[in-house]
Amino acid sequence: KKKVMIKILKRSKKVAFNIDEFFDKIETASLNFSSGIAYYLRNDLAQFSQNLHTLNQLEKEADAIQRKIENDFYQHALMPNYAGDIVLLLENADDLIDIANNVLTQFDVENPHIPQSLQSDFIELNNLASNSVKDVIPAARIFFTSPNEVKDKVQKVLFYNRECTAYANKTKKKIFQEMNSLQLAEKVHLRYFVNNIESMSDKAKILAHQLSSLVIKIKM
Repeated sequence: KKKVMIKILKRSKKVAFNIDEFFDKIETASLNFSSGIAYYLRNDLAQFSQNLHTLNQLEKEADAIQRKIENDFYQHALMPNYAGDIVLLLENADDLIDIANNVLTQFDVENPHIPQSLQSDFIELNNLASNSVKDVIPAARIFFTSPNEVKDKVQKVLFYNRECTAYANKTKKKIFQEMNSLQLAEKVHLRYFVNNIESMSDKAKILAHQLSSLVIKIKM
């Protein structure tokens, strides 16, 4: 039996369980995103398609759970002073699945050619973006049990986001300034997919800042 994670919601174990399950879906989605990009770069399109299919399912399941949680918060007047903030937090977390699904869908639809000389760059970018997400989920979970521990986890998210942004810029610079054999349209297409992968890290950063603000708000 799962440990109920939300001490401040002891009177509604159903909501606590749903929030726990919701973050399970986000976590699984982030793993499928990371694996999907890795399989695409290895040209293992069968496994890539499986990751995309799983993400589609997770998006639907997470949306359904999110609606249940929001309804319970408002229906039962749980944490009325912070209900709007909690709902926004869940919406931003859910956006991680939406972005992951959208990015893999664009890879599937547009089938970009990643030159061999950029393979390692895309692998590293994928790792950094995935690390940002991987660290923001525990931060969101622990907010409901030990808000004082959020700060340390948020710092890791922001570190990986800075690294991801720097590496994305380095990769785009390489594409536009060093890869002279590529046409401009090819360079723009590659930049688009660099930005897409980076967008996962950017959403994790938004979530991290929101968690930090919520912790301050609760302490006031």
